[in-house]
Amino acid sequence: MNATDIRTAAVLGAGTMGHGIAHVLAQIGVETRLFDIAAGPVEKGLAMVRSNLEAGVAKGKVTAADRDAALSRLSGSTKIEEAVRGVQVVIEAVPEKLDLKRSIFGDLGNRLGPDVLLATNTSSLPITAIAEATKHSERVVGMHFFNPVHIMKLIEVVETSKSSAAAVTCAVELGKRMGKEPIRVQDAPGFASSRLGIAIGMEAIRMLESGVASAEDIDKAMVLGYGFPMGPLKLTDLVGLDVRLSIAEYLSRELGERFTPPKLLRDKVARGELGKKSGKGFYDWKE
Repeated sequence: MNATDIRTAAVLGAGTMGHGIAHVLAQIGVETRLFDIAAGPVEKGLAMVRSNLEAGVAKGKVTAADRDAALSRLSGSTKIEEAVRGVQVVIEAVPEKLDLKRSIFGDLGNRLGPDVLLATNTSSLPITAIAEATKHSERVVGMHFFNPVHIMKLIEVVETSKSSAAAVTCAVELGKRMGKEPIRVQDAPGFASSRLGIAIGMEAIRMLESGVASAEDIDKAMVLGYGFPMGPLKLTDLVGLDVRLSIAEYLSRELGERFTPPKLLRDKVARGELGKKSGKGFYDWKE
């Protein structure tokens, strides 16, 4: 299990994170298969990769030749058996549902040999519980990417008590090969990034809820005062209020009431105000 030997990869889930991961893998020379359960999401994911590469060309950050080469390495599939055939790594990026991820990893364990690295892109779910569902759980790690994947430099490599040194090293080196800066963390609730991000995000929402300041000024405080590239409320809009609510509820159960989601967050999610993807969250994105 060696990152330099990875020539073929499968990415499961063609949504925001999945197509971003597939984009970067194809760009570094890996034949990449993007899988989803229906043709529509696969086609949309492939179109987004093409669009992002076109934007890179327009900005002078990607050559036309590199764009074409990356796209030639990328294909889509709605058949899991085709997507994972002959791969050296599978990165799962399906919705944050533990039962779904366990089912997928159980299936992968039956299909793939013990030398295939299995990684989950979950931002908060326990890697140990996912790994337990598969054969050879020592080859399972977390590879938590950040949105947009082709731009953000951080990757969080999460290891369980059963993760082999070879699997962790392979994930770290693959992350470096993808142009990322890996950090290694243990399988603890929220890992490092989600735990800190949710703590700041929930407090920012509580401040807005109690009228301390406007969303814009709370965000400006963190951008100008602490050097954040983006304020916590705008980031919540980009991630999705529903996604952050789910993570906060999980961390609240695991770590205590300091992560309890504010009523304002629950109310917005109930109204369908999910952030950028719905057109409204803490900001109006329709403008």
